[in-house]
Amino acid sequence: MHINNTLIRIITCLAGLWLGLASLTIAASEPQHSGSTLTPFEATYSASMSKGISLSGSGTRSLSDQGNNVWLYRTEVKSFIADIDESLVFLWEDDQVTPLRYRYRLSGLMIRNREQSIDFDWQAGIAKGKYRGKSFELALEDGALDPLGFQMQMHQDLKAGERDLTYRIIDKGRYNEDRFAVVDEESTSGNGQTRKTLKVEKVRDESSKRETLMWIDPDQGHLLVRLLQVEPDGSEYELSLKDATIDN
Repeated sequence: MHINNTLIRIITCLAGLWLGLASLTIAASEPQHSGSTLTPFEATYSASMSKGISLSGSGTRSLSDQGNNVWLYRTEVKSFIADIDESLVFLWEDDQVTPLRYRYRLSGLMIRNREQSIDFDWQAGIAKGKYRGKSFELALEDGALDPLGFQMQMHQDLKAGERDLTYRIIDKGRYNEDRFAVVDEESTSGNGQTRKTLKVEKVRDESSKRETLMWIDPDQGHLLVRLLQVEPDGSEYELSLKDATIDN
């Protein structure tokens, strides 16, 4: 049971809860400026963990144009433990993400299914959703984002030169405030290449024993090169880019 629960946590990480598949994989984006557009893409990631347990699973992140400045951002994760389908329909204007419809579903043979939905009514100023079968309703704040939309916005903000980032995110029926910071520049090697990357950390309370680090290549459209998460028990999860297709 312990191993099963550990693997489920890894699958959850694959979904981008720590923005592994999401926030900085948009290498397909064009150089950003006011009123810029986005470019459709698809990127595939593999996952691994420490302590001698191998994980046979992969995650695919895609961005597709729906017309009229509306985009679909989606993650699909397939593994022998569970499958995940997470998506966001959003409006992209003036380099800002305006979430419209967020959906999340985790399903598997050995786990309890989990679902979350959020619908954003900006005219009425209300977000309505459902998490684990319970409905919720929140007043929308200016700049409010969802679990995928904030990741898209972070990508834009990093490309604009921001180095300390804070977002208000609606998740699980409440607002959360998440902060991220560029903490260093490092050279990383992989697949016969050496890259100069930005090292980004999710900022947590000093008492937290969980650590999340990302290495991003600014010379390749801020492509995520590697993600590492260290759990309080010392176990490590790692995401690695396998392939990316850009629709030019």
